[in-house]
Amino acid sequence: MTVHITQHRQGFGAGLTEVTRFDESNDNTGIAFSILKLMAGSQHQETVKYETAWLLMSGKVTIRVGGREVEFSRLSIFDESASCIHVAAGEQVSFTCHGDVEFTVYATENKKSFKPRIFFPTDVPNEHRGAGQVGGTCLRFVRTIFDGKNADANAELVLGEVVTMPGRWSSYPPHHHPQPEIYHYRFTRPQGFGHAELGETVLKVRQFDTVKIFDGLDHSQCAAPGYGMYYAWVIRHLPDNPYTVPEFTEEHRWTMEKGAGMWQPAEKAEA
Repeated sequence: MTVHITQHRQGFGAGLTEVTRFDESNDNTGIAFSILKLMAGSQHQETVKYETAWLLMSGKVTIRVGGREVEFSRLSIFDESASCIHVAAGEQVSFTCHGDVEFTVYATENKKSFKPRIFFPTDVPNEHRGAGQVGGTCLRFVRTIFDGKNADANAELVLGEVVTMPGRWSSYPPHHHPQPEIYHYRFTRPQGFGHAELGETVLKVRQFDTVKIFDGLDHSQCAAPGYGMYYAWVIRHLPDNPYTVPEFTEEHRWTMEKGAGMWQPAEKAEA
């Protein structure tokens, strides 16, 4: 199944590993997704051909872009918010690594111009979405790095992260949108797992898996008890149809209402 990419469960090697491309013959999202791993003391420089974003997963790195020099550092994708750079085609970017560094990299075939953007953790709120909703069963951290509200009008990507609490749900209630999307998963323990819905199909997702999401498919997620589940998500705007907000499935919208009643057992079990 080309929508559920599982061949990287043993991890990623040094250098650039392509996971998806934007010109695939089957199940094409129009988004190129890669993992870039750089070793301590190394330098890396490139001039990109397309709109590209680098999201730091771990490590400490100095980045030079658009006449600026900045330093990013991240120890935990679960406990720290995001650091990211987002550039247009033709931009030159260089990295100097002060330790082993890992990025997730996102690109789409967009050659329109815009100024480079740099996002620090202080720019990316760690939103506690779902707090108090249906008994706290879908509390998660949502970090929208850039979207139509803060990205350039010429940009075609939307990027963010979600941290799902152990045993709870995220991307809930079920929702969908016409724009293609990719989820990439990490867990607090290497044996961690969760379940990802694609409409009526349920996928068991594990460490380093990637899932493609297409038009109209509901895509709620849940993490197995004991395992925190992280996923980076990237969406591509469609021509004359940019992503704004998802459409929640009608039959489950009631779970979003304040004070929505739900069944509780008459006999209270011990926690």
